[in-house]
Amino acid sequence: MKDDKFTNYTTCLEYMYAQLPMFQRIGSPAYKKDLTNTIKLCNLIGNPQNRLKTIHIAGTNGKGTTTHIIAGGLQAQGYKVGVYTSPHYIDFRERIKINGVFIPKKYIISFVNTYRKHLEEIKPSFFEMTVALAFAYFADQKTDYAVIETGLGGRLDSTNIIRPLMSVITNISYDHQNLLGDTLEEIAYEKAGIIKKNIPVIIGERQAEVKQKFIQKAKELHAEINFAEDHLTLIHSVDINQGKKQYRVKVDNVTWIDKLNTDLVGPFQERNIITGLYTLYQLSKQIVIDAEKIKDFFPSLKKSTYYIGRWQILSHNPTIIADSAHNEGGLKIILSEIMAMSHKKLHIVLGFVNDKKLDKVLGLFPKDAIYYFAKANIPRGLPADELKTNAAAFGLEGQKYISVRKAYAAARKKAKPDDIVFIGGSIFVVAEIL
Repeated sequence: MKDDKFTNYTTCLEYMYAQLPMFQRIGSPAYKKDLTNTIKLCNLIGNPQNRLKTIHIAGTNGKGTTTHIIAGGLQAQGYKVGVYTSPHYIDFRERIKINGVFIPKKYIISFVNTYRKHLEEIKPSFFEMTVALAFAYFADQKTDYAVIETGLGGRLDSTNIIRPLMSVITNISYDHQNLLGDTLEEIAYEKAGIIKKNIPVIIGERQAEVKQKFIQKAKELHAEINFAEDHLTLIHSVDINQGKKQYRVKVDNVTWIDKLNTDLVGPFQERNIITGLYTLYQLSKQIVIDAEKIKDFFPSLKKSTYYIGRWQILSHNPTIIADSAHNEGGLKIILSEIMAMSHKKLHIVLGFVNDKKLDKVLGLFPKDAIYYFAKANIPRGLPADELKTNAAAFGLEGQKYISVRKAYAAARKKAKPDDIVFIGGSIFVVAEIL
């Protein structure tokens, strides 16, 4: 190791990318199947996670959105709220925020300089290092609460060394089967690993195939368990204007918030709002939460928490939508909504990562759309010609392009004002457009 210190953020970040294996870039070789490195790192920096009051979020789909809803609801109260999510779209610092503001570059440089020798000895993954960095930053900044999203799974996820006020599991769908298991029950077992002894847990959706896994685990650990959709109901009252909706929120048939306006729109958002709001409702039994303050905050939740990449409408005439849904459960909902929207032609800019089980997802896509196949600019991106060949077996026809940007430019050029352009398949495809 060299003795020189980093003074430049870009150089420091390049070092992190080069030194630390990153799952988002290279896939399963970067996935560590135990918590050893995270525990070593956190011991080294004084176990900052033990000084944090946290809410822990796992699940296949919607966990990023649910994280931002919970964080926004707490931020609305005037609390100082840390948010840890992954991966990032544009800027690495998106992963670590306080009240929607990114971690400063200087803090990252200082952290790496301080612990560089130990990082090179422990050899953590990029994710393990980032988790430790987040815990240290939130503790140093004395956050009131931190909402922590798991990266992958739950049981062996680096974030799973916290003892939260509450655990939340959004739902279970097929994703990362090579690491988490081939059945919904196996995947649920991994996600259920965030359930802790005597810590309440909220499950977003009551899914017949996996509900018993969660009930049994909670019973073993004496953890109070609630299924959000059993208790909280959203009554959609009105579309205020383009991009906003209004709901009445009921808990156990009693109105909790009336006329809740929100900029969270999209085909999947109602289930995320239910999970997020019910978590806030349950948290209100432990900490001070004023429902009226949530109501005041929600119309600008996306902007105030820096929430991007999900059902993001980039323009109209033609309607251009980007969404980072990338597995069977998420894509099924997104594509169903898009097909129900009024349009003449549908143009789809599509790319996946190379470990995606394509037979699970390609069959969901409409055969009458025009496809623009591209490889995301990461080592883990699936080559466009390979995607084109696989897609043809499902009756999906289109051209391949040398980059996501070229594919997007071609789609925009060809689309007429009453068409829809959809960009998706991977967070990394969406990131290149954003």
